[in-house]
Formats: sequence, structure tokens, C-alpha cells
Amino acid sequence: MPSVGAKKILLVKLSSLGDVVHTLPVVQDIHAALPDAQIDWVVEKSFAPLLARCAGLRRVIPCEIRRWRKSPLAALTRAEWRAFKAQLRQESYDAVIDLQGLTKSALVARLARLASPGGKRYALANQTDGSGYEAPTRWVADVAIRVEPRTAAVQRSRELAAQALGYSLRPDPDFGLKVLQVLKNIGKYAPENIASQTDQGRVAFVHGTSRADKEWPLDHWIELGRRLMAAGYQLAVPHGSAKELATSRTIAEALNEPGSPAVATVWPMLSLDALTDELARCAGVIGVDSGVSHIAVALDLPHVQIYNFDTAWRTGPPAPADAGAPARRQVSVFAQPTPSVDVVWQAWLACRGAPAPEPAAAP
Repeated sequence: MPSVGAKKILLVKLSSLGDVVHTLPVVQDIHAALPDAQIDWVVEKSFAPLLARCAGLRRVIPCEIRRWRKSPLAALTRAEWRAFKAQLRQESYDAVIDLQGLTKSALVARLARLASPGGKRYALANQTDGSGYEAPTRWVADVAIRVEPRTAAVQRSRELAAQALGYSLRPDPDFGLKVLQVLKNIGKYAPENIASQTDQGRVAFVHGTSRADKEWPLDHWIELGRRLMAAGYQLAVPHGSAKELATSRTIAEALNEPGSPAVATVWPMLSLDALTDELARCAGVIGVDSGVSHIAVALDLPHVQIYNFDTAWRTGPPAPADAGAPARRQVSVFAQPTPSVDVVWQAWLACRGAPAPEPAAAP
């Protein structure tokens, strides 16, 4: 039976960055249906700063399973594992929901304490298209829930949690990372000063991705940058590795005129929380299919997401619930071998023309 009365809920979604972002709407869904719910989340430590900016979480429990399994018998690993288990088991839960569907997430769900009587563990009963899935997740669960195989990443987690807890989903996802919420929650800006602290003339280029076949050609970035500069924008070019830094510098050097003030700025290497804060202050983001691009969607920024593969239906910005709805502030573009500059430019103009929703007040 669904845990309709669940008050204490543990979500298990450990990694990766994009997957964690796609799961954020579950927190807002639960609070909309169960206003008194207390929600905790287990996640890889490197992604915990993002969850600290998510409205509605009571506690974020970090782990480092990726690192621990590289040296499972080391004294440091054993000590850190014991500390993690102790932190995890400080609380007992009415519902533990494994939203990842892997052996490692099943292990975490199994270690968590259930409230007695009635506490239950929930997990996926099947794989969905393009996602990872391992059988132990359903063996550990008290209730394994089937989701339609062709389900988008955001919707998959939302449906699993809704079925586990017995509520109906709202039409559109709310990621809980609205720009107003982020800027207010981090305590940097008073609400009345937020407009002056955001930079409506700056667009971020998210060119970095973990897969070379997801990249957009360098000359495309430069040409798009020239069009944005001609329209009066400045550019910010973040990076997350030495290779990405070299690309960022090449883009900036091609766009900046010698002897003139720089209009394309290479950001320093930023922590995840600092990167989220800086993105929140931008006029918008254009990027490839990557975790950082998905943060732009979660922040509800004008955003174009570039795909070289027909997978935008699964990981791209969620389509509106109403097919007749006006233009969205976040869209995906797909073409093979890669979308043209013209297509991306027209998508950007459409995003900028879409109406901004009313900002949600930070709790």
C-alpha cells in the first residue's frame, strides 16, 4: 500500500550530476502533496552543494561510494564508511525511495532504518530506455514499482515517488532552484536588490561534457558568440577540467579584440555551489547535454540545450504538459551530425521571447 501518511522520507539518488538535477522535482512534488513531510537525501559528496540550494530538504547526507570502492579495505575508507552509516541511521524513515536503481543505491536503501511499524523501501521494478538499472534494487525493496520503459528522466523519478507515496502529480516539474530562491537562500542579496545583482547582459557557454561525441564544434561556439556580442551580450565561459579550460580560452581569445575591453570572460574553476550561484545571475545559458546545462534548466533560466543524438526526449528540458502552451524558456535542439549555428540562434531568440514565470518566494 502507498505510504500516504509518510512523514519522514529518505530519497536515495547518489550520482551523477545530471541525474541528481533531474531528480530535484521530487522534493517539490512531495511537499505539494504532503506539506508536513520531512525529506532527507543521500548523495555523493561532490553533488551535496547543489542540494543545499534545493528548497524543502531537511538534511543532505553525503557519501563517497565512488571513491570508497577504489580502495575498499583501506583504513580511511573503513572509518569513513562507518561514519556514513552512523549518520544515515540517525533517523528512521516511513519511506525510503531508491530513485537510482543501481546496486550501490540499493545498498544505501538497505542500510537505512525504517520506522516501525509500517516503514517500507520502494524502488524501480524495471529499466527505462537509456537508463542504468541493476536487479538488486528490486530485491532489496519491499515494493518494486514499474514505470513505462519510454519515460523521460525527470518524469521517471517523479512517477516512482508519486506511486510510492500515493499522490497525484502536478502537470509541470518544479526543481526548487528558482533564481530568486537561490540568490535569497545563499544570503548574498536582499530580495529587493536581486534585480540589480543579476547580470541580464551575460550569457554562459557550457561547452564542456564528459563525452567527446556530445561536443559542439569550436567554430560554431565562436560564430554564435559573435552573434550574441553583436546583440549586446557579454559571454561567460566556464570550465571543469584542463581540456575544457583550453577550449574556453580559445573561444574567448577568438571573440575578444586586442586592446579593447574583454567581452568574453573565462571563469575560474568554480565549486558546484559557486557555479550554480554564478549561473543564477546570468541572462541565460547555451550548452551541450551536460550536468551543468541541466542546472540551467533547474534554475529556470532561458536556455538552449544542444544535442547531437536524438536523446533530448529523455534528458532535455521537460516538454510542457499542454501541447498548445506558449514558447518555453528552455528548449533542446537536435540534428546530426550537429545542430547549425542558425538553429541554435533561432532557439535562443525564442527562449528570450518566452514570458518569465512569477518567481517563487524562498521558504
